[in-house]
Amino acid sequence: MPAGAVPMPAGAENRALGILLDDARSGRPVHVEHIPARAGSEVPWPPWVPAEIVGAFAARGISAPWSHQAIAASHAQAGRHVVISTAAASGKSLGYLLPALTSVLAGDTVLYVTPTKALAADQLASIRALGLPGVQAATLDGDSTRAERDWARSHARYLLTTPDMLHCLLLPRHERWSGFFSRLRFVIIDECHGYRGVFGSHVAQVLRRLRRVVAHHAGPGEPHGGPGESHGGPGELARPVFVLASATVGAPGVCARLLTGLDAVEVTDDGSPRGPLAFALWEPPLTDARGEAGARLRRTATAQAADLLGRLVAENVQTLAFIRSRRGAEAVALAARRSLTPDTGHAKVAAYRSGYLPEDRRRLEAALSDGRLVGLATTTALELGVNITGLDAVLIAGWPGTWASLWQQAGRAGRSGRSAAAVLIARDDPLDTYLVRHPEILLSHPVEATVLDPGNPYVLAPHLCAAAAELALTEQDLEIFGPAARQVVDDLTSSGRLRKRQAGWFSMRRPAAAAAGLRSAGLAPVRVVEEATGRLVGTVDEPSAHLIVHEGAVYIHQGDSYLVRRLDLADRVALVEPGDPGYTTTARDVTEVEVRGELRRVSWGEAEICFGDVQVTRQVVSFTRRRADTGIPIGETPLDLPPRQLRTRAVWWTVSAAQRNRLATAGVDLGGAAHAVEHASIGLLPLFATCDRWDVGGVSADLHPATGRLTVFVYDGHDGGAGFAERGFQAAPDWLRATRQAISSCDCEAGCPSCVQSPKCGAANHPLSKRGAVALLDILLAGCHGD
Repeated sequence: MPAGAVPMPAGAENRALGILLDDARSGRPVHVEHIPARAGSEVPWPPWVPAEIVGAFAARGISAPWSHQAIAASHAQAGRHVVISTAAASGKSLGYLLPALTSVLAGDTVLYVTPTKALAADQLASIRALGLPGVQAATLDGDSTRAERDWARSHARYLLTTPDMLHCLLLPRHERWSGFFSRLRFVIIDECHGYRGVFGSHVAQVLRRLRRVVAHHAGPGEPHGGPGESHGGPGELARPVFVLASATVGAPGVCARLLTGLDAVEVTDDGSPRGPLAFALWEPPLTDARGEAGARLRRTATAQAADLLGRLVAENVQTLAFIRSRRGAEAVALAARRSLTPDTGHAKVAAYRSGYLPEDRRRLEAALSDGRLVGLATTTALELGVNITGLDAVLIAGWPGTWASLWQQAGRAGRSGRSAAAVLIARDDPLDTYLVRHPEILLSHPVEATVLDPGNPYVLAPHLCAAAAELALTEQDLEIFGPAARQVVDDLTSSGRLRKRQAGWFSMRRPAAAAAGLRSAGLAPVRVVEEATGRLVGTVDEPSAHLIVHEGAVYIHQGDSYLVRRLDLADRVALVEPGDPGYTTTARDVTEVEVRGELRRVSWGEAEICFGDVQVTRQVVSFTRRRADTGIPIGETPLDLPPRQLRTRAVWWTVSAAQRNRLATAGVDLGGAAHAVEHASIGLLPLFATCDRWDVGGVSADLHPATGRLTVFVYDGHDGGAGFAERGFQAAPDWLRATRQAISSCDCEAGCPSCVQSPKCGAANHPLSKRGAVALLDILLAGCHGD
């Protein structure tokens, strides 16, 4: 990225940005970075590509590949596992399609794995559009009918699926798919940066199970990628060859090995052209409303996004607005529509998110692709892959959690090669405020490496049971699953979940895979049902149900507002009725932490930084109603929901009794200081770990019972941990220095959402001491001499 900002244009050179700058009622960007256009580098087609494939792509307007496409394709064709990591819209798909389609025409099969059903459907349409005889492609996902699944099993040579279907259908029933697996040559892992945290750790174990199944069906004499192998011996080809692709991933080779267990060649030099992009950083203006502690509130990022989206749609500028939450996406679409008339595009704005029924998703995808929709407010459900060309602008309402997601979302603009605009709209949040005021960090920071832990015993155990149900688990197989596998197998055997026989270990539970969900701990989603009609409105994962479809919650779906009348966790259903009460709802919870084991400790003088195993008990205890227009609270209602426990990992820091006494003598509110540091450090953790503030939680106390000291905990919000707290422990000096800077540089007097207040605080942001937080961090960091 260029280090300095080019002066802001008058608007003529970038139509989308010019429209936004013409109306200053909602403020102006604090910084605009101009990323220049880049020329492409075409190379000849690799000589091994069949003429019919070259002709098919030529008919689609592709006369020659870009350099990175040809390099990646040739590595894969030679039997080397490869990871392609180039910019969004750089045509990575051609890099894997060339060897994949070539192998299909030669009689082999290909498995394409994507994190979203939308991307699988988009890729299927692209393959069929090539019109290649002999390339029989099909999708297999949760929307597939029984007839479609049967056809795919009997006929598909190019199968597109999700890791969820691979996990719960293809691998457990691999004998029925023996014809497909016995000829499997390539496995394509698209958008591999999306596999992070606990979800990524689950997917990594699914891919190891896949390697076992393919080796079984390949038969003796057929080489296959073994533990640590990058390809077969001389003259042999790995089977299957893994080809991974991502527009945005740091250390792509490391990512590939974590996911597959195999070494892969990195292809990172981008040979594609790119149009100019204006990247604007927008801080919404302050309002007259005041929140906790009397601090003035900024206009919300969602309200700002709705305003900007409406302006762009009125000028027929095709725009995606990425919104952090499902509820927020619905609210932005609704507000943007209300700002428009039938003449200015009222019907050309919609919302798109997970939880929609299949037919709704397909309808929206088609409408955006053919231009009937001009503006779409979406969650990250559309971050990955659906190849929508011609987008002129992207709005990003709030820091998306990682640099990978930031550039993935921004890269959706300008796919047709024209100039385009991307706008990051800051939330009233410590990290957002810090980043838009430090554009040199935001726009030049390297994309982070993937954080996942395939050896997490909470992840590994159900997959070893599933693997043992698929095929007897042998000593040699344990190498594939990593060094932690042996201890986990012994524990599973002791508990009776596995049984050791002469051929290996066998699962005592069938179907084993059904017991382990990849995204929601194996629990079925909660159905949202309209009480009067019985109509299925949508679905919500079980952990989120406590927060967004509790009794009394306002639930928004496709622009329609519903009031939740009853949440039945036993039957996994939330009963709702249509209605817009004029307010939103936010759940509040209380959290307790118990230290189960300390794994690492570092002394900073009298203070200590620790990392270890903890047990967290959380319970949603009430919800707050807030005015929809200002966010001002208007009442709180108690709830009676069961507590939820998880065993996870945390980083925590403590100060000595003497340090605590010095702070108290100086008049510091100790509980408020610890609480403020907890909030701000959680807000800044995504700078140092591939996470979102909603992936982690925190607890603080003047004297915490687990340590007997003033302590701040930050923990991973997933069973067994997700690697985020560990990254925080490793980067603690830089992390806590950045936290101090974010607090001390904030313009507010007593603390605000831009520094120490948290949008998910279970204690209503009380007590908080901004001054005390700076003093606490000063005394903590005084003993730190590391980098």
